[in-house]
Amino acid sequence: MTAMDAHNAASTPPLSRRTERVAGSLIREILKVTQRLEVISFAGGLPADDLMPKLDFAALHGDPRQYGASEGEQPLREAVAARLAGLGLACDAEQVLITSGSQQGIDLVGKLFIDEGSPVLLEAPSYLAAIQAFRVYGAEFHGLRLSEDGIDPEALRQAIARRRPAFVYLIPTFQNPTGYCYSEANRRAVAAVLDEAGVPLVEDDPYRDLAYGPAERTPICAYLRRAPWVYLGSFSKITAPGLRIGYLAASPALFPWLLRLKQASDLHSNRISQAWLARFLEGEAFERHLANLAGVYAERRDTMQASLQRHFSGLAQWRLPDGGLFFWLRLSGECDTLAALQIALASNIAFMPGDPFFPLAEQRYPALRLNFSHAAPADIERGVARLAQVLGECIEPGRLTPGLAA
Repeated sequence: MTAMDAHNAASTPPLSRRTERVAGSLIREILKVTQRLEVISFAGGLPADDLMPKLDFAALHGDPRQYGASEGEQPLREAVAARLAGLGLACDAEQVLITSGSQQGIDLVGKLFIDEGSPVLLEAPSYLAAIQAFRVYGAEFHGLRLSEDGIDPEALRQAIARRRPAFVYLIPTFQNPTGYCYSEANRRAVAAVLDEAGVPLVEDDPYRDLAYGPAERTPICAYLRRAPWVYLGSFSKITAPGLRIGYLAASPALFPWLLRLKQASDLHSNRISQAWLARFLEGEAFERHLANLAGVYAERRDTMQASLQRHFSGLAQWRLPDGGLFFWLRLSGECDTLAALQIALASNIAFMPGDPFFPLAEQRYPALRLNFSHAAPADIERGVARLAQVLGECIEPGRLTPGLAA
């Protein structure tokens, strides 16, 4: 321990019990390393730098320099509500709250629903940052096994009956980390179970616009008739994450509480970013941008699929994702993926180990997540080949897992 460390340890005042549950973000630590130009990164869900739109803040509507409404800028709220209506989710602009990235929406949900020991149902595996956020508030996790078709509605019913959860958190469309996309029948069945029980649904949907072929993308929230709901969305993956603009929509009984929590958190989200985004959404340029984004990412996905077929046969199982930003690889034998990551980083390759995506240790299996949107095609091929060499040395030979289901 250095003198500075000793001083900091001695001078730290008593902290809340909540801080004991605050864990560092592995993905943030990896991203620090991947700032080096020589590193090929498959780790974070980063949009391609060259595909992000140019940011021109001239001639924005109104004057966004002053304090604004906590709900968000009205033109942007109306644009979001119109997009949601196009998905079949009936809500108006007064049910839309603009957030500082969708991560703030996740945090607000945690504040709204979770007390110490509150049960929370979520997919296993699930979005690691949501697990981190909910854990800080004291959530007691109960994982739902996930297959290509989604969670099992009967398993959901039984889990609710065993211990009624504060809410159910799902990512039905191009799920993070697996890339799975729930079928229409599964979405309707899950909605029916939630309506029957009256349990709130928190639906996270940041990847729905990144589709590379036919896929069912109607929000489960659109099928709910009785259960309360919160729908989370983001513009980070389809515009520029540095804008830090996300949103949530919520059923009328929940919205006022989420608004008050937002007011207590940061008053309002960046008004300049909101004004720019509202203008960008107005014109045909946005739709052209989405089409170009999906086309380029589809090519990179196909490049990674071909590279995996060449280099990972026998090392892992995976499926071609219909959308989103990730491949999910279930390894063929036991592997300390955190140790493998350190070896890979020494070879200038970054990936995301699977362990942090599991809410419960007993549900884990050896896996890793690979992002295909950020690296150029030539780097994808070189990086996958190099990663296969690393994992080939780290995987303990064992029986090939019989299926992709968790």
